[in-house]
Amino acid sequence: MKKQFLYVGLLFSAIATNAQSYIGFTPDNYAGVQGVLFNPSSIVDSRFKTDINLFSFSTSVNNDAYGVNVLDAFKTGYDFDLDAKKTFTTSNSATINFDLMGPSFMFNIAPKHSLAIYTRARAFVNVVDINGTVINDIAKDDTNSFPTATLGSVNAVGNSWGELGVSYAAVLLQKGQHFLKGGVTAKYLQGVANYHFQADNVTVRFNEDLIVPQNSTYVTTGNAIYGTSQDFDANSDVEIDSKSKGFGFDLGLTYEWRPEYDASRVDINDLKYVNKYKLRFGVSVTDLGSMKYDKGIRENYNLNNTFTSDDLDNADGLEDLYPTSGTPIAGTVKAYLPTAVHADIDWNIHNKFYLNLNGDFSVVSNTKLNQNSVANRMSLTPRFESRWFSFYVPVSYYELNKETQVGVGLRTGVFFIGSGSALSNVVSNNSRGADFHLGVKIPVYQKKAKDQDGDGIFDKEDKCPTEAGPIENKGCPWPDTDGDGILDKDDKCPTTAGPAENNGCPWGDEDKDTVLDNVDACPSIAGAVENKGCPWPDTDEDSILDKDDKCPNEKGLAENGGCPDADKDGVIDREDACPTVAGPAKNQGCPEITQEALKELKVQARSVFFVTGKAALQTADKGETNGRLDAIKEILKNYPTAKFSIEGHTDSVGNAAANQKLSEARAKVVMDALIARGVNPNNLTYKGFGATKPVATNKTPKGRAENRRTEIIHVGTIYEGKL
Repeated sequence: MKKQFLYVGLLFSAIATNAQSYIGFTPDNYAGVQGVLFNPSSIVDSRFKTDINLFSFSTSVNNDAYGVNVLDAFKTGYDFDLDAKKTFTTSNSATINFDLMGPSFMFNIAPKHSLAIYTRARAFVNVVDINGTVINDIAKDDTNSFPTATLGSVNAVGNSWGELGVSYAAVLLQKGQHFLKGGVTAKYLQGVANYHFQADNVTVRFNEDLIVPQNSTYVTTGNAIYGTSQDFDANSDVEIDSKSKGFGFDLGLTYEWRPEYDASRVDINDLKYVNKYKLRFGVSVTDLGSMKYDKGIRENYNLNNTFTSDDLDNADGLEDLYPTSGTPIAGTVKAYLPTAVHADIDWNIHNKFYLNLNGDFSVVSNTKLNQNSVANRMSLTPRFESRWFSFYVPVSYYELNKETQVGVGLRTGVFFIGSGSALSNVVSNNSRGADFHLGVKIPVYQKKAKDQDGDGIFDKEDKCPTEAGPIENKGCPWPDTDGDGILDKDDKCPTTAGPAENNGCPWGDEDKDTVLDNVDACPSIAGAVENKGCPWPDTDEDSILDKDDKCPNEKGLAENGGCPDADKDGVIDREDACPTVAGPAKNQGCPEITQEALKELKVQARSVFFVTGKAALQTADKGETNGRLDAIKEILKNYPTAKFSIEGHTDSVGNAAANQKLSEARAKVVMDALIARGVNPNNLTYKGFGATKPVATNKTPKGRAENRRTEIIHVGTIYEGKL
């Protein structure tokens, strides 16, 4: 095991290939037989009668340890080890995948059933959780990671095999807007070669001899399992053994939402040449299965050993460094396929423009012995798609190296080429991935069905192929004998012209009220034109027709508009200012104010207090003042036709003219407060009398207090807004 081989092993661990082939191409509706590799349901109801793949391949490389400028990497003198940007960690992981598709084809065996047969060669490598820093130091004789370093629990799998697959897909549901198809692939697996290695807690201690470097020693600990598909020590050539075989399965479903075709007048199966969905959802599980290598060899290694740098340089394999590892165990070695789930959402944005979101997700453990696994990936791909040309720009994110890649691809009928990382690699100086796919095929597209008259019924089903007509009449136009614009099939009077509203018959007048039956709400009873041909009703039977009755559900008087006298005071309600309270006619049907009410007004008004010398209500007793005003308002609202005067009075202290102004201002303050509470301003006036109307002597404080007052006086009755 030369150091060069260890160095190659380091590079091998740094390389990671995404799991999906043909990135950006397979979501295309013209992907044809390539689409079956990722969802077997894709081949049914396709744009092809037959699609023949002559040759195609896809390979891609991502990298979690080395970053390069791809254009620089192809220049003369470029040293990958010196010029690349390195990101070694204690757990570098990797997968490698190469996919070659040989002669393959798909075809329709019935309108809702399709079949595909393909040949395929694949190579897949996984390296998980290897300490890249330590391997790099060992390869370069560096001691940065030492004296003691941990290699970790490495799991590495390399597997190559051939596939012969048979896929069947069928339409499962076709109802209105909803379309569902499913598919299954059964594949025979022929094993080619297999390597697998698994280590458990491997550590390395380096003891450097500065005088004699080749005598520097490595002390290793841990355990490992190493196996191959055959004994390569006995024969280094790969021998394909017919007994090294296995079987695998793929399962897929696709749902399409077809909003424009749920009411189509033609058989939707005759429209295979056009896109019919607005949204497409796909899900599949691929690579369910495994294969057995009949001549496989597997050996357990005890890595507890010490060897020199000279031993390491001259070793050709683990057995040279660990001679006490024992005799290999020969027999069947089982290799597991990289089972994965693929999800796909495709949106037809407009006409031939689409946006696709798809991803690959591993569903197996990447630490299982001899188990391949995919790298998780999500891609968003806008594309233009037509029969002879497609253009797509995939944007992908990879979980393994936390990198986003942008690519480009095109399809030109018989040829397609693309990459999921070409654009990002051109501009990036730290690109950790590259991929490429290419193929040549022979497409045989679905033919467009003929429809000469453009009535949506194909000529092969149209009884009148040159005249447009409905599918109900087998593509022939319906006749219209009476020429009224209503086809005979819908015309109840096919020989007499009539409006469509009467099913092609002329309107009559059954009740002879001059209102035609089409607008007569009572066609069998004569009535007034104004009432749509119906007689006017008298619901309350008071001899006043409902059209003239303001109270159609209550018997009433004609002079009261058909309404009863609500308060029974002999004043009809429409002239009654108080229709719910009885009162004399002279008072517009409202009650006359009582002496008790006047007394209460006097008490409440005299209890409204002002700030001394000002026309402002006292704030100290604001709650009481407001209560007095509210009480006055409640009394006044019971007499809507009564007229009241608010009068203000003062004592004789001070200037007479000032007292006069003060009394007027205070009377107005009270009036404004009542109006603000909802009292009709037409019912109120105010006046000030100063000290001219005392009710007690002004010679004593008590008398002067009684003279400072507000009074509310009933002064008359309002009739039609006048006193």
